[in-house]
Amino acid sequence: MLTSPELKRIPIFSCLDDANLMWLSQQVADLHLERGEYLIHEGELTPFFVVMNGTTEVLKDVMGRRTEVSEHKSGDFFGELAILMGSAAPASVRAKTVCHVARLDSQHLQELIRRSPECSAVILQTLNERVQVVQKYMLSLPSTRVQIAGSKFDDDCREIRTFLSMNRIPYEWVDRDRSSQPTSGNPACNVEGISVIVDDSFCVSHPPSVRKVAEALGFQTAPYQQTYDVVIIGGGPAGLAAAVYGASEGLSVLLVERKAPGGQAGTSSRIENYLGFPNGVSGDDLSQRAFRQAVKFGAEVVLTREVQKVIPRSTGGYAIGLDGEERVITRTVILATGVAWRRLEADGVDRFIGRGVLYGAARTEAPTVAGRQVFIIGGGNSAGQAALFFADYASSVTMLVRGEGLEHSMSQYLIDQIALAPGIRVETETQVVSAHGTDCLKAIETQKAGKPVIRRAADALFVMIGADAVTHWLPPQLRRENGYVRTGREVTDQPGWAADRPPFPLETNLPGFFCVGDVRYNSIKRVSSSVGEGSMAIAFVHQYLSLTA
Repeated sequence: MLTSPELKRIPIFSCLDDANLMWLSQQVADLHLERGEYLIHEGELTPFFVVMNGTTEVLKDVMGRRTEVSEHKSGDFFGELAILMGSAAPASVRAKTVCHVARLDSQHLQELIRRSPECSAVILQTLNERVQVVQKYMLSLPSTRVQIAGSKFDDDCREIRTFLSMNRIPYEWVDRDRSSQPTSGNPACNVEGISVIVDDSFCVSHPPSVRKVAEALGFQTAPYQQTYDVVIIGGGPAGLAAAVYGASEGLSVLLVERKAPGGQAGTSSRIENYLGFPNGVSGDDLSQRAFRQAVKFGAEVVLTREVQKVIPRSTGGYAIGLDGEERVITRTVILATGVAWRRLEADGVDRFIGRGVLYGAARTEAPTVAGRQVFIIGGGNSAGQAALFFADYASSVTMLVRGEGLEHSMSQYLIDQIALAPGIRVETETQVVSAHGTDCLKAIETQKAGKPVIRRAADALFVMIGADAVTHWLPPQLRRENGYVRTGREVTDQPGWAADRPPFPLETNLPGFFCVGDVRYNSIKRVSSSVGEGSMAIAFVHQYLSLTA
């Protein structure tokens, strides 16, 4: 406990009389930190801190990089900016040396300001100075980390832009179909096809790829170890939840994701029915929070890598074969690969994939549809979220729904929002018959039940008509139903379970091999249920490991 004499030695408290010092000593928390311990993380609600002894460093995530922006020494205070502005912490703070820190809750800071005009003057003056410093700091920041030049019809260019967007890396894109503007004064970077420049200095070698860009930005793209307690395949909500809970409970965790964290959910513009976010949360925001949380607890998250083989070992556990002939060993596996969009069976559609026809709806497509006519095939939540998002950019958005309405496939809150959106039209009992154009999509033909075929101009067609599980690459003995992986009681209903115990819920017919999320047979296709299954799987992993120890 901090005493009145100790508090009196701190400049901000030196003006307090004995009664207020006594009151303060009863409210303040006495913290002792080792070097590297965090006081507050960026984005959290923050109390008010005073450094009694030692030095803290202020760290901010600037475009995907953790950067030290300032420090606090003995006698300094901080936290008043977020409290008095009613905002979250603008940066993280951790101990740079061994530190002794006093902490005051926001309620007690406001009471201190009310009790002492002298303290109030110091705090408000410092607040004003910090607001000016923040303004200057923000003006000094570059607006982008990556510059890209490439065609909107180039699949690699689209993949790079999607990867950057889902990882919250600001970028500037020059569409070479519209502009011949060079991206750099370096002639080596101004090549045919795609060029990518990182931090205004590093030119990614030609031809650029998502992995090369990820490595240039400092993302982990290869495992650090050879053996793990659990390897998680897939970085959607289920996989990220498993990584967070597994690492936080002391397991050595490797998560392998071939694109970017978030999966299909990561492309959702706004998820409004997820617990704890009454105003909604974008898929990439939710994914990035989970990604940072997993890494904070010590999980290895390897991006831009693909698991190509899972091989049961005779001695127990599994060998995981990654692309590039790399292999790691794990005691357990959690499959969380999600599903792939189902292909549209219509004449001419395949000719325009990536050239006006796209499966799914990444937010990075917003610039490509600005002022254009957009069609979305599908009546599920993903299609509804995409329609609402693109309506802010496109001249028109038309949803083509095969069924009689949206009520059986879409959440009511989305139906209500779509009904109020003037730029969205919903056409039921309608399907696409064919697609037309030369170099890119220019028109589609649609047919409503019992009506003649109609040809209409179309600049973009987003296909979201359900999904299929892509599991052909998994061990042949793994039990599946139409590609979806069977677990729990569904395993014991058929031959193939060899262990002398019933399978754990979420466990496949291969002991120690678990399956969660959309790829699991009979799963509920919602973000919240995927997160729940990912966290539950870790509890069963612990139970399995205790049996095999």
